Amino acid sequence: MGMREVLERRIASWLDDPGSTVEYAEEVEGRWAVRMAQETRDATTVWFTVGERSLQYEAYVLPVGEGTPRLLRQALQRNMRGWRVFFALDQEGGLVLRGRIPDTQVTDLELDLALGEVYDTIEVGFRPLLRSMHPGRENSG
Repeated sequence: MGMREVLERRIASWLDDPGSTVEYAEEVEGRWAVRMAQETRDATTVWFTVGERSLQYEAYVLPVGEGTPRLLRQALQRNMRGWRVFFALDQEGGLVLRGRIPDTQVTDLELDLALGEVYDTIEVGFRPLLRSMHPGRENSG
C-alpha cells in the first residue's frame, strides 16, 4: 500500500473516531488539510503533501513580524525538544511546524505520532510563543 492510501485510510479513521481531535479533512490541490481542535486555540490545520519519497506535513503557528527575535529564539530552543516536528519559517515569513516521514515509514502509528506531536507542540508552546511577541503583556490573562 502506498503513502497516499495509508494517509487517506488514516484520515478516515481519525474522522470516524469520536475521541479524535480531528474534526475536518479535505483534499485541496493535491494536499490533504486535516483540521484538529485544540485547547490553547480554536484549531490547527495540518497540511499533508505526498511526495515521491516522503510524506511532508506543515502547520501554521504564528505570524512573524519585524522585531520578534525573542519569538524566533524561543522557537529554535523548542526545536531541540521535538522528534517529528520542528519550527521553521514559511515562504511568507510565518512560523510553522514542519515534519517529514520517509515513504518506507509511513504507517498508521507514525501518522498518529506525527499528528500528536503537532498537537502537543501547539498546546505546550503556543501561549509562551505568543507572549514572546508581546513581552510587556507577560502577566496578563
